[in-house]
Amino acid sequence: MEIKAIKTEKDYEAALARILELMDAKLDTPEGDELDALATLVEAYEAQDEELTAFVEEANAIPTEIALLRTLMRQYGLTDSDLPEIGDKTMVSEVLNGKRILQRHSIEKLAERFGIRPAMFLGG
Repeated sequence: MEIKAIKTEKDYEAALARILELMDAKLDTPEGDELDALATLVEAYEAQDEELTAFVEEANAIPTEIALLRTLMRQYGLTDSDLPEIGDKTMVSEVLNGKRILQRHSIEKLAERFGIRPAMFLGG
């Protein structure tokens, strides 16, 4: 693939596809150099995309425990009413909206329920 500036969504998609093809490339090879160059170009393009930048900023602003809890709820098809480990529907809603913190005993119960380490709720 010819390495060139990414100016359009089509260029961006093509670069991402090529990056996937090159993911196993070894360092200090022509393929490894191409991968590095494409990754730099993609990063520069993404930094200029206001919608993507806003999405990343919003995602980074969500506390780890809330992001994990939302992900688990989505994966398991759960609603606010399906998490007695936290409390009633209102309590779960307040936790998800950042009005209350997720208590240690709730973290321990959720970790047990989903088979994950409690530290994952703390970003560990």
